[in-house]
Amino acid sequence: MHDERLRKPHRVLLTGWFSFRDGEATAGDVLALRRVEDVLRGTGMAYDVVWSPGFRPDALHFDGVRPHDYSHLVFVCGPLHGPQIEELHRRFAHCVRIAVGTSVIDPDGPAVTGFHRVLARDAPGSQPTEDLAARAPSVPPRPVVGVILTHGQQEYGPQRRHGQVAEHVTRWLAGKDCARLELETRLDTRDWHLSATPAQVQSVLSRLDLVVTDRLHGLVLALRVGTPVLAIDPVAGGAKVTAQARACGWPALLAADQVDGRRLERWWDWCLTSGRVAARQARETFREGRVPDGADRLVEALSATSTAG
Repeated sequence: MHDERLRKPHRVLLTGWFSFRDGEATAGDVLALRRVEDVLRGTGMAYDVVWSPGFRPDALHFDGVRPHDYSHLVFVCGPLHGPQIEELHRRFAHCVRIAVGTSVIDPDGPAVTGFHRVLARDAPGSQPTEDLAARAPSVPPRPVVGVILTHGQQEYGPQRRHGQVAEHVTRWLAGKDCARLELETRLDTRDWHLSATPAQVQSVLSRLDLVVTDRLHGLVLALRVGTPVLAIDPVAGGAKVTAQARACGWPALLAADQVDGRRLERWWDWCLTSGRVAARQARETFREGRVPDGADRLVEALSATSTAG
């Protein structure tokens, strides 16, 4: 019977923890899957991938899989344990079942022994192998984008549009093929999630391709290190973000009532092209002190105040 299964035309079902309804898709697991797909494509072998409906709602899910359409089931990456994997052995009992790139914790557990073969990346008493993700096909890098939004600033009262701005911007960003980092300009010496010094904040900003922000200092600190900024003023009619963009000569600015996909896309494209040069020029302007600021006039103001006293 085992030999008869092997003589059938191969059609492989690829599964992993990224397949289960309550499972999770990690970057490592998905890259491991890409490595397996790359190998199977090289053989011309037909295969399908099962995805969690929570992660890929429009893809193939276990609810839509007909087990007898497949000769083989391959479980990719992750630890071999738990009732979800044991259920795979029951549901796909007619298939040749192989685990690849997995961690074996209990070699005698039913999740492990249910496979016809386990090509483990690590298991008790065996030499570990490289994780499958290490040799996954390379992909072009995506823009790395820092997102600095505020939900505060109660001082603007009924002019506040912070909630609407954040909703529009984050919904739009969710559809962009980019690496998003939620950042804060707030400092804290006790909370490890936050930077403790301005230098730490600047070190992050300087390594980004773009910053999207509705904060004045999100704008200034990014330009200070030469990173382009897509700025949004979250106050109706414009307030300090608009004023600061004007003072810095920075054009990539949207008013609260202008936040839509078309305008966001326009400034996104500009920031990642011409805006790179403009941001470096802004950085040099700051460094050279070409434009006077309040500190330049402070001594005069102090002297005048002293004389008046």
